[in-house]
Amino acid sequence: MNLANISSNELPILNFSDLYNPLLRENFYQNLRILSREIGFFYLIGHGIEPERFEEIQTIGQQFFELPYEEKEKIAMHQSPHFRGYTHALEEITYHAQDNREQIDIGADLEALDNIPHNQPWLRLQGPNQWPELAGFKEVITAWQKDLRKISIDLLHAVLVALDLPENSLDDFVTGTPNELLKIIHYPGTDDETQKQGLGPHKDSGILTLLLQDKVGGLQVYTKDNKWIDVPYAENAFIINIGEVLELATNGYLVANIHQVISPKQSVDRYSVAYFLTPSLYAGQIPILDLPSELKQLATGPQSSPENPLLKNAGENTLKGRLRSHLAVTKKFYPEQYQKIIAQTAYYQK
Repeated sequence: MNLANISSNELPILNFSDLYNPLLRENFYQNLRILSREIGFFYLIGHGIEPERFEEIQTIGQQFFELPYEEKEKIAMHQSPHFRGYTHALEEITYHAQDNREQIDIGADLEALDNIPHNQPWLRLQGPNQWPELAGFKEVITAWQKDLRKISIDLLHAVLVALDLPENSLDDFVTGTPNELLKIIHYPGTDDETQKQGLGPHKDSGILTLLLQDKVGGLQVYTKDNKWIDVPYAENAFIINIGEVLELATNGYLVANIHQVISPKQSVDRYSVAYFLTPSLYAGQIPILDLPSELKQLATGPQSSPENPLLKNAGENTLKGRLRSHLAVTKKFYPEQYQKIIAQTAYYQK
């Protein structure tokens, strides 16, 4: 695959249907391996989700954000130790700054656990969602979760095969009790130069992310050339990016790339839907997969900031991101971890 088009601000497109075509399958695997290593981002078409389903979830998402503030606050995230529910603009923190976006976070709708061991606080992430009183919302979201979970697991299997590994190498992390995160997001427009951060620079902590965005734009990816490139809208396509779990499991052969969102201009609103395939809270340590020797030689270890290290326990790594992003929830339900974050992070000591 020729990756020269990255410099012209265009991410390559993969057609998922090629995986099921015997004549195109090997070429698909080859391209998938290149993109997953060299960029960590690409467009995915041929995924089987009909255009009307894209419109349906975007419409129901906008209907939620149009509800009165008091209605959205009824399901505010600061009421949930599982980090579920509504977050208003400037409440979430990324890279030590406030994100100018409002959102609702939804996970696997499960019973909360009792008697959680003190040394496994990430098990508190399991629990029920907070659903708004909006006709059709729960049904649309639940169907979306089901379908995107299947697509993302199929894509994970394809990534592993592309690396000459058994497709079930990470099944312990995606089978059994499910763990996932779905965000419905609204970025309000602004001309305030101090609030250009719609979402700060970060890596996704999970396995794979499937993003549906509208035509407004604002998503940017940081390339190996040390520059930001725009990721524009592509019709009926998901934007796929590699998460930290795959970077860890491949000892840095695959890339969990840094990305951000710039706030749209005043009077313009941006909407997106992000699905995160995250590892089971019970999976334990993320293994270092036994890559073929020619790939292993290129795996020079995962990259992370000393202030925000990648953690090898899957549940602990998942919880870390939630604790740092949603300090109101952390302070209320995880006071011990809250004090450590404040003490260890110079930004919060100002």
